[in-house]
Amino acid sequence: MLILRSFGSVLAGFIVIVLLSTLTDQIMHATGIIPDGPMWNPWHNALALFYRCVFAVGGGWLTARLAPRNPMRHVVILGVIGTLLGVLGVVATAGMELGPRWYPIALAISALPTCWLGGWLQQRKG
Repeated sequence: MLILRSFGSVLAGFIVIVLLSTLTDQIMHATGIIPDGPMWNPWHNALALFYRCVFAVGGGWLTARLAPRNPMRHVVILGVIGTLLGVLGVVATAGMELGPRWYPIALAISALPTCWLGGWLQQRKG
């Protein structure tokens, strides 16, 4: 039962991050704040990076909150998954001219520390 709760806590954090990021992307595109297609405007990239980092903190917080034991271990697992997916994104988009290379690299680099911060905030508040 602990294994299912452990898996569920990491999955819940992951789903929150992906769902909120995707929903916010759609809102940004629908309102014209960030146009569809390649994002070459550095402000658009910075905005998207900012809200993704906020959502990763929230996902880390939720994962720590739901973890049956060793919450920070679960948060690190979530962050490592995010980092690995981010690295895959960097590799997969290489040469596609979707925007500046720093953006997917920043997503990959920020995944672990932002998830960790969310877990730390949850543990500190207790």
